[in-house]
Amino acid sequence: MEKLIFVYNADSGKLNALMDSVYKVVNPSTYSCKLCELTYGSFQEKKAWKEFREDLDFETEFLHKDEFQEIYASKFGHKFEFPIVLTQTKNGLEVLVSSKKFSEIDSISEFISLLYKLV
Repeated sequence: MEKLIFVYNADSGKLNALMDSVYKVVNPSTYSCKLCELTYGSFQEKKAWKEFREDLDFETEFLHKDEFQEIYASKFGHKFEFPIVLTQTKNGLEVLVSSKKFSEIDSISEFISLLYKLV
């Protein structure tokens, strides 16, 4: 494994970040990014996630879906559902945590435990 790539089901930009924060507070059940929900509170990164992320021994990349599509879509030609965690290997991109799997994760501790098992 060369790198872990975390892709949020949200677009980049300050306005999008502001709108995401509003959705999380006002109507969290309609919020569409489980990776965001698990790793961030309404306005900042969760402490447990930050500590996990800083302790990883792998190169990591965190992208919004528009950034991912711009960088990787033409290179690998895959269509992915977001959020997603991918591994980049010499053979290409492989799904580590699918969008479907994200829907089954209920807490940041469960997500971190899953990642430890997979990497």
